[in-house]
Amino acid sequence: MAPRFIARQLSHPAGWFSGVIRFLMNRHNSSMNAFAVKLVEPVPSDRVLEIGFGGGLNLSALIRQAKFVAGIDRSHDVVTWARRRFSGAVSERRAEFGTGSVEALPFGGAAFDKVCTVNTVYFWTSLDAGFAEIYRVLKAGGRAVIGFLPKQHMDRMGYPVDIFTTRESHDVVTALERAGFTDIGVERPAPETPWNVIVATKPVCGRAA
Repeated sequence: MAPRFIARQLSHPAGWFSGVIRFLMNRHNSSMNAFAVKLVEPVPSDRVLEIGFGGGLNLSALIRQAKFVAGIDRSHDVVTWARRRFSGAVSERRAEFGTGSVEALPFGGAAFDKVCTVNTVYFWTSLDAGFAEIYRVLKAGGRAVIGFLPKQHMDRMGYPVDIFTTRESHDVVTALERAGFTDIGVERPAPETPWNVIVATKPVCGRAA
């Protein structure tokens, strides 16, 4: 079984070890993150939200390509690091970072064109609550991009079940459908890729934000 200390740090980086965890996150998740950013398809007019940005691997590309990027993370230490690392973009009001959770996003309705989150669904208390909030903050026609390693692969790693809730791909897709998303697709760069990146759209004519 994976050490509880490492599992806790992955779910909520804190203290002196948070820098090591950021490095490990970036090293081991680089392919999934790069593929997720590709599927976000950021353009210069976009306002993009990344939920649980962790090691910050996606932030440079998103800030470079989008009009505005917001990052939310449960870890105060990670948020402090991001504010320092991207201080220029923050001072220019092209980026902002804050603590928060997917179940209670600190933004108004229809605030973003795109929302991205990678390797966070294991820590959500509720897929339904999380996707309802993502749906709420997305503009009509907006895109949600969710990357994760499905249950059959995650379970082999032996993470403590009270810290990691592994997710079946169909459970994520079904929760997106319940939230009102359409055009849901499960994407992988190759058939043998173990992880998924799911793309979903908030319909132009659908539920109110």
